[in-house]
Amino acid sequence: MKTSHLLPQLHLFAMRYTRNTEEARDLVQDTLLKAIRHHGSFRSGSNLQAWLFTILKNTFLNNYHRKTMIHKTIVQTDDINSSQLKVSATQNDGEGNFVMKDIQKALKSIPKAYSVIFIRYFEGYKYEEIAEEFRLPLGTVKTRIHVARCLLKKYLRDYATAPLSK
Repeated sequence: MKTSHLLPQLHLFAMRYTRNTEEARDLVQDTLLKAIRHHGSFRSGSNLQAWLFTILKNTFLNNYHRKTMIHKTIVQTDDINSSQLKVSATQNDGEGNFVMKDIQKALKSIPKAYSVIFIRYFEGYKYEEIAEEFRLPLGTVKTRIHVARCLLKKYLRDYATAPLSK
């Protein structure tokens, strides 16, 4: 079965989750990108449709959980005071760009065996999926993610002690 024949079915499946045409298209696109990236983990002779639908479902769930966590951290109030306006009015992307560059440097500074696995975990993959992709024992994956966290914390410790933007 060719992937192109599955696109309408994938889109319908994505619509059930998102209930939004644009989000469904994005979800299908993310699914196909992950499938391409991890084509090596697909076992020849297995059900391609089931594999793609599983990727789509897991991608949706990971994105949903990520969005839920973001919304929990945002403080929502009805009244806006001047200190809140000052923060929103003066904050710009420059600070974020510096932070992202530092994070990228930190990831490059740790051994690739740790950073590649940590990035997969950060992208929302489960321990088991990472272990399967890299053909590593589950315990090794968990250890490498833990070590990567420790190394990144050490490299980025200035951000942990720095005051928030004013």
